[in-house]
Amino acid sequence: MTATASVIVVSRNRPDYLLRCLTGIEQLSHPAFEVIVVADPAGLATLRDAGFADRVTMAGYDEANISAARNIGLGLAAGEIVAFIDDDAVPEPTWLAHLTQPFEGSDIAAAGGYVIGRNGISFQHRARRVDGTGAHADLQLNGTAPEVFTAAPGQGIKTEGTNCAFRSGLLRKIGGFDPAYRFYLDETDVNLRLAALGHRTAIVPLAQVHHGVAPSAYRRADRMPRSLSEIGASQVVFLRRHAPDVPQEPVLDDMRRDQRARLLRHMVAGTCEPRDVSRLLDTLETGLAEGRARDLSRLPPLPAPNRTFAPFVPRTRFGGTATLSGRIWTAGRARRAAMESVRGGARTTLYLFSYTTLRHSVRFRDEGFWEQSGGLFGKSKRSEHSFRLINFTNRLQKEHDRTHLVRIVA
Repeated sequence: MTATASVIVVSRNRPDYLLRCLTGIEQLSHPAFEVIVVADPAGLATLRDAGFADRVTMAGYDEANISAARNIGLGLAAGEIVAFIDDDAVPEPTWLAHLTQPFEGSDIAAAGGYVIGRNGISFQHRARRVDGTGAHADLQLNGTAPEVFTAAPGQGIKTEGTNCAFRSGLLRKIGGFDPAYRFYLDETDVNLRLAALGHRTAIVPLAQVHHGVAPSAYRRADRMPRSLSEIGASQVVFLRRHAPDVPQEPVLDDMRRDQRARLLRHMVAGTCEPRDVSRLLDTLETGLAEGRARDLSRLPPLPAPNRTFAPFVPRTRFGGTATLSGRIWTAGRARRAAMESVRGGARTTLYLFSYTTLRHSVRFRDEGFWEQSGGLFGKSKRSEHSFRLINFTNRLQKEHDRTHLVRIVA
């Protein structure tokens, strides 16, 4: 029997992204899930206006602390499994079904999937392990099947906050997320705590979400940081929690160098000025000092929810999939056809090709369908050649084959 799942979305100051995320969640193929949204007043109002109020469980929270917000959601989650996705992400239709499958008939505590970056094709995050200083290294997986890992002493198996799942009772038992991490390393702390108790984690390559990295209080749309204080504070809290016997300064010096190099890359790209570099490095030092003063009290268990499981009911009953295509000059007509396909209950992908070598990109549109556009002869994966002679039919089949394991629902 399929385990029930609670999908938790935390949102603040991004109501349009939240609405698009929920539009994608509506098309999930998992048969038994509920949705819990923890958001600021603007986000909740947007969902009410869009007709989600009576189909999701909503909780208000308007502070810049993602761990505290996630704990509110966890306290409401009545599913056996709790899954997290960010408001600026959209899941592939099979995401939740793939992510929760390893929990069935297994003693794993957590699962993590792959995260696709801003172009909608290349992976932003795959499989990694992490140690008590926050340093990580890639894990090697064979193929697309889920694999279960046991962390080495002092390490954890990293899951990404925008694509992870846990046994809800166990996560509550260990105290949920630590509010000392207001932003950054919050889910990694959970990974280390679970590993220290001997729990195992599954990595699920076909559980995929698209993560747009939207602007926030911490960064602009071009990824230029607005402040590094919370990154610095979380790093120090993490070291205090998980590497108390490791000298902090060498680790923090590495962090300073990495952040300075990051800011210099932005300066070269023209997204910041020299004065911004010194100002932001000052915010990093402020955060490091604050992290040394933050309370590291023991996390008490969180109470079980006092509500019953409320299955999510989409506005449209989705069944099966549809693939549409066209030339870029017919985009308007093709998009109208895609919208009509979605209204008819089909999870729809639209391919628009031009007779060029433009690179491809994929996005989930607000209207509820996936759109891939680019040159007929251009590359989609970074590893491909910049030019490939191919006809329209074969290119369409090639892109369909690239995504069918995560996009196509039988």
